[in-house]
Amino acid sequence: MGFTARKRRFQAIALLFLAPLLFLENLSVVCGLNYTNYRPVSSLRLERIQRHLDKINKPPVMIIESPDGDIIDCVHKRRQPALDHPLLKNHKIQRVPSEMPKLKVIKEDEMREPKTVKNEGEKGAWQMWHKNGTRCPKGTVPIRRSTVHDVLRSKSLFDFGKKQRSISLARRSDAPDVVSGNGHEHAIAYTGTSQEVYGAKATISVWDPSIQVVNEFSLSQIWVLSGSFDGSDLNSIEAGWQVSPELYGDSRPRLFTYWTSDSYQATGCYNLLCAGFVQTNSRIAIGAAISPVSSFEGNQFDITILIWKDPKLGNWWMGFGDNTLVGYWPAELFTHLANHATMVEWGGEVVNSRANGRHTSTQMGSGHFAEEGFGKASYFRNLEIVDSDNSLSSAQDISILAENTNCYNIKNSYNNQWGTYFYYGGPGNNPLCP
Repeated sequence: MGFTARKRRFQAIALLFLAPLLFLENLSVVCGLNYTNYRPVSSLRLERIQRHLDKINKPPVMIIESPDGDIIDCVHKRRQPALDHPLLKNHKIQRVPSEMPKLKVIKEDEMREPKTVKNEGEKGAWQMWHKNGTRCPKGTVPIRRSTVHDVLRSKSLFDFGKKQRSISLARRSDAPDVVSGNGHEHAIAYTGTSQEVYGAKATISVWDPSIQVVNEFSLSQIWVLSGSFDGSDLNSIEAGWQVSPELYGDSRPRLFTYWTSDSYQATGCYNLLCAGFVQTNSRIAIGAAISPVSSFEGNQFDITILIWKDPKLGNWWMGFGDNTLVGYWPAELFTHLANHATMVEWGGEVVNSRANGRHTSTQMGSGHFAEEGFGKASYFRNLEIVDSDNSLSSAQDISILAENTNCYNIKNSYNNQWGTYFYYGGPGNNPLCP
């Protein structure tokens, strides 16, 4: 038995003996501190959790300890969790896409990168685990290791790594009571549903919004969608940054991905917490903390995310920063998205649990309203879509929507520097948002 196997077996045995002493963190997170209630965890549940962790934590070639406490496992790319999916049994990893989306030529006086914005996705230590200077070797992919405590913070083993089922904001006019009832609140821009879309792109400012309750989150992302918003066959591909104490155990903003092919019911998950997303990059750890982040009236830091469909093989690729390839969602995972998308959404989402009957103070974006503008409010800039000939163009005729503008709002505009853009966000609870 190898050292890694012996270590995992020892951990499992130790957990069984410590079961009566282990408890679940479960209440609010205020100013980064955990305020907890406790309940005992049975040895049987711990055993089930350990079996699940043994499936998703693949044997590493090398281990990197991040300054923020994360453990990054460098796993051989052919042993990553994605390939455990039954639909990917004979999947051959696509090394690179057959074609990158074609970019439009931009005149020198219309360059979109504002000098006041520093994009650490292009240079420097833009993920916390990079700060010790160690990188995963070629042929491996960095995977954030999941722990027993990560699972215990979720409602159940089934719920670990999954979003609560939420209704897309584009349905709000049809079912506002359903959207607000499940606690999900948004401030988004979106395209119409009458066009064929083959991808989307945006540059997103990164902040560290405050989360009041441990099972709430705040995220900023791109949604690429197809299927029925009223049924159980909605397909969604998502990527951006999020703060989720329940998922990660802290309040740091982290790069994340998500996918589902059945309206968030059973398929899909965050990051690499289930089989599905195929990672090809050895420098980017999905689920790892982003650093540095924007500050109020200070330096603004943003990340650029591109999602597009490979025109030949049909896989949905994710790009980060300046044409850095992260990996892809194989076409086999989807039904409607196997062809094309019908809608794109860009924006923020929070979960409000209405603690003590009041709206919580979980922030969206920077925690400031859209009208406060640059350096204060969070933004999406250079919104673009990929069309049928694999060309990127500025998103036109977008709509904007928010459930409760007294809690979180959004304001969009256009200029030569930022193309189609918007500011969004808010503080949550305030005198006008009780």
